[in-house]
Amino acid sequence: MKRIYFLTLMVFMVTTACGSEARVIPTITSTPTLTLDQMIPTPRYRNTIDTPTNTPAPTATDASVLLITSTPQILETARTMTETLAPSTGSDEWMELPVIPSINPSISEIYNTGQALGNNPSAFSIFGDCQSRPAEFFGIYETDPTVYNSLSPDLQQTVTNFTGSFNRESSTSQDGTTPGGLLWTEWHRGEYGCTAAETPVDCELRTHRPSFVIIQIGTHFESRNTEYLRTIITQLLDAGVVPILATKADNRELDNRINRDMALLATEFDLPLWNFWAALSGLPDRGLYVMEGREEQGAVYLNTEASELHRMTGLIMLDAVWRAATGN
Repeated sequence: MKRIYFLTLMVFMVTTACGSEARVIPTITSTPTLTLDQMIPTPRYRNTIDTPTNTPAPTATDASVLLITSTPQILETARTMTETLAPSTGSDEWMELPVIPSINPSISEIYNTGQALGNNPSAFSIFGDCQSRPAEFFGIYETDPTVYNSLSPDLQQTVTNFTGSFNRESSTSQDGTTPGGLLWTEWHRGEYGCTAAETPVDCELRTHRPSFVIIQIGTHFESRNTEYLRTIITQLLDAGVVPILATKADNRELDNRINRDMALLATEFDLPLWNFWAALSGLPDRGLYVMEGREEQGAVYLNTEASELHRMTGLIMLDAVWRAATGN
């Protein structure tokens, strides 16, 4: 069903959490984030595929396990975790979901569609804010041989397959990015090889042709956050790109609605959810701190331990989804 959004004439300034430059993005309405009743009736993208029976998931995720074990142990632990969120709940059950879920092999249908359309099997993209940019997140896997050599053989294979995507700047991973910004033709400022008629999503799909996209945005949010995310997810699926949804570390909105809605979207579209929020439960202050001079933003920055968990669990998630999609 085609939706038409009417932009208001007013725009507001977004103060980024990682850069000093203020950005302007469009405001649509003051409508709150979609409620459960508004979300659930939307049919799943692959509602004809039977979901395999999974083994019971642990009642809680202990992030300390990820901190003290080696990479092979982390990978083995992650692959035994399964998703448990029921599509009929609007509570905070998402908090009990594992960091790395059991991946439904049916995502191979999306992947195979994308291969027929010409997507690059060795490319992934990131839709996120400053904490998803190469220097803060994945770039080290391409720039530091010591880190690469410390990985398990499986993860080394994943890094090798996707080399060229880990340390890449893009229009979809910038300071202060929001779902609305990703759908706004001016957000990329004509950089990254983007044209004036393209949104950052359009541009990334054309220039990079990813087979997978990690979506981890929400520290900066707007009133129609979930509707924008649904639009983005649908565009990716139509292009044969496998979306990997992710929860965020902070609760800047104070009621956890961004992470709750992300979990509900993962259920709605039958997509894998990387519950990064749960990975931080074993860290003091959840690994977050307030940056001096930017106190008004609150505790949204990842400390060293949290950043390491961000990189490692993100790589494990990419590895798991890639192998499920390709049957590798």
